[in-house]
Amino acid sequence: MNPVRKNRLYMTVFILVAVTGVVTMLMLAMEENLNMFYPPDKIVSGEAPRGKTIRAGGMVMDGSVRRIPNSLGVEFTLTDHQGSEFFVDYTGILPDLFREGQGVLVRGELRQAGRFAAVEVLAKHDENYMPPELLDLAQEGGSSG
Repeated sequence: MNPVRKNRLYMTVFILVAVTGVVTMLMLAMEENLNMFYPPDKIVSGEAPRGKTIRAGGMVMDGSVRRIPNSLGVEFTLTDHQGSEFFVDYTGILPDLFREGQGVLVRGELRQAGRFAAVEVLAKHDENYMPPELLDLAQEGGSSG
């Protein structure tokens, strides 16, 4: 084989192996940082993985919020109002919009006992929400025109 062709072949093989390695590493890194979302029915049915960081969402069941005395701990139940519900344990400051009957998104791990250990709680708001600063601007703009 011609030495020039041989060098080209080696270079092509090297580039293919390097690209394959980089793509494999990127895929593994993306998979580790990927937090899948699971609704209450998937949590209750066991389709959500245990011991892996995931996101779950639902409505806070009325009458289910229980605060742990002398700590920032809180327990509550998330439901989809269709028969699926699961318990959430969280330690920390809850968002201002957190209320019973309100939609929330939690990030954490599902434990063996079927309880969700949340490390972050985000309260959802409806699509009509507008920050006060923008609401003032919208009202000023509407009244002048």
